[in-house]
Amino acid sequence: MRPPLLNPLFAGASGLRGIGEKLDKLLARFLGPAHGTPGDRTRIIDLLFHLPSGLVDRRYRPRIAGLPPEGVVTVEARVMRHKPPPPGNKRVPWRVEVSDGTGLLTLVFFHAYADSIRRALPEGETRFISGKIDWFNGEPQMAHPDHIVSADDFARLPLIEPVYPLTEGLSGKVLAKAIAQALAKLPVLPEWQDPAFLQRHGWPSFDAALRALHHPETPSSLGPDAPARRRLAFDELLANQLALSLVRANMKRTAGRRLPGTGELRARLITALPYSLTGAQKEAVAEILRDMASGERMLRLLQGDVGSGKTVVALLALATAVESGAQGAIMVPTEILARQHHANISKLCEAGGIAVTLLTGREKGKAREDVLSRIASGETQIVVGTHALFQQDVTFRDLGLVVIDEQHRFGVHQRLALQAKAGGTTDLLAMTATPIPRTLALTVYGDMDVSRLTEKPAGRLPVDTRVIPMSRMEEVIEGLARSLAQGNRAYWVCPLVEESEAVDLAAAEARFMELARRFKGEAGLVHGRMKGAEKDRVMAEFKSGALKLLVSTTVIEVGVDVPEATAIVIENAERFGLAQLHQLRGRVGRGSGKSSCLLLYQEPLGETAKARLSIMRETEDGFRIAEEDLRLRGAGEMLGTRQSGLPLFRMADLATDGDLLAAARDDAQLVLNKDPQLHGPRGEALRLLLYLFEREEAIRLLSAG
Repeated sequence: MRPPLLNPLFAGASGLRGIGEKLDKLLARFLGPAHGTPGDRTRIIDLLFHLPSGLVDRRYRPRIAGLPPEGVVTVEARVMRHKPPPPGNKRVPWRVEVSDGTGLLTLVFFHAYADSIRRALPEGETRFISGKIDWFNGEPQMAHPDHIVSADDFARLPLIEPVYPLTEGLSGKVLAKAIAQALAKLPVLPEWQDPAFLQRHGWPSFDAALRALHHPETPSSLGPDAPARRRLAFDELLANQLALSLVRANMKRTAGRRLPGTGELRARLITALPYSLTGAQKEAVAEILRDMASGERMLRLLQGDVGSGKTVVALLALATAVESGAQGAIMVPTEILARQHHANISKLCEAGGIAVTLLTGREKGKAREDVLSRIASGETQIVVGTHALFQQDVTFRDLGLVVIDEQHRFGVHQRLALQAKAGGTTDLLAMTATPIPRTLALTVYGDMDVSRLTEKPAGRLPVDTRVIPMSRMEEVIEGLARSLAQGNRAYWVCPLVEESEAVDLAAAEARFMELARRFKGEAGLVHGRMKGAEKDRVMAEFKSGALKLLVSTTVIEVGVDVPEATAIVIENAERFGLAQLHQLRGRVGRGSGKSSCLLLYQEPLGETAKARLSIMRETEDGFRIAEEDLRLRGAGEMLGTRQSGLPLFRMADLATDGDLLAAARDDAQLVLNKDPQLHGPRGEALRLLLYLFEREEAIRLLSAG
């Protein structure tokens, strides 16, 4: 139960003046909680946690002759003349010229009401006008000013006003009014931070910090080092670290089991490998085996760059569970990946004498019943599948180890559900091929121990990465034709058009038609909307060499493994994030042939896109790429949408608050060592913090304990 003291903050905002049903829905979509799916109503807390991105300083009033190139300005000017659009032509805006004696400024209004504009701007009178400055043919103009007021009204306006991020259909004035009303409902909350720590940093209380950010006095009041912002960032990071520590403590509370293994199956698998293990793989295997042999439950994350050999490490862990008389399961996010893992693992498992089965949502009827009965009897020793593995009708005889591949696609909630399926004593090994910067790894996997694979298996050649403008497309296709004629295979990845699968798909289909005409009978297309069987058929033809060119959307990003593919062309590479480009490039360079990655870009390139593409050319080190990605884009954008299961922060910025994250982790450990149930005075206040930042699952774990 949420403490009553917080109820005013989680009440709906529809009771506020000016927020009707339509606006409520719009705000809910725009400001919805960072955790879980947004609701269909706005809450007071959503308004309070929506912080300004800048401010308008009306003390700064330049003359028209000295207007800056950009920014929000206030001018005092006389209304000279109105220039209405021609009758019947609604596409032409209404323009009003104003002057302060040093120059002319044009105010522009689209779809305007003549009466209201004439009332607001009577010719011959002086007005104070605030808004964003633009330049057109060297002349200054201002479209839809934020404020147009007389001298008397201007005297009543705040000289400094925050500017909030907005969405279509929402005006700054309406949002600011709603936030002011929300601030009035902010209760005084008990202090959950250590008083000496607050004093050392010179940080205000929680409510004073929120008020200070919504009423900034200088631009630096909103800067990364502002005490109020740092205070709230630390609160959010502490809630995150406390929740992860509680999840970990809860999982560790249940005694684990010993899975020491005999080493016999493991030795057979290692002998069957076509190469020897790298030093990093050996070290990761040793750490995992140590965890499995201990009486505590294993909670380990295996972080490995593209092509660093995570699957082999996981298979050796699964073999150890089988040697100990238990079963193992490996869960992956997509069916393509499940089938591929199953195919790769089966060859090795056959050599080791291990029975392995595939289970996805596609198995139906008699075939499914047969698979389920083999899992229930224990005849199947290792199961590979999608989240279908954890449906109610799947029962294991004795599940000892669960491996989750591409862990970032599943949230902490799924991790918990999965553990429950196995009766709570199962060891868990999570894997991710998305290298994550250390600061980020702490916020996502703070409840886990981490092993890192930093070497590539012997014999892997570097991928030659080139950055080429789209205007040279014909040359690229010519080069591709020469490569395919020599018996090579290639990927062609179509652009990310926008956050719309349908538009991405149209772009992919158009490019495919063009390439299919050029490479008759040699090109195939895969995308996210294809039926599974059709997708598998195309992938199988590409694997076998019946198709030489695979055109696709980003569905090939994770785990697709065709060693004969030696080239990848990524169209409109400037639209992709660094981590995604790195994942895509990892589809080539998997065999003995020399591979290349061509990044096609649309000119002109922005600064960030330029930096991103040059990093791709400089390095193949996924961990360095991840650090750069965090620096260039910030955590929220880097982690992508809510579906990723990763926390998106509202107050904290991991690119600048890394030091606070380490402090929050230490503080969380300290608190829980002293007061594991959060029953003391500070513990009770910290429970409020967990509710405030919507980490209720952590409180439920406390109650369960």
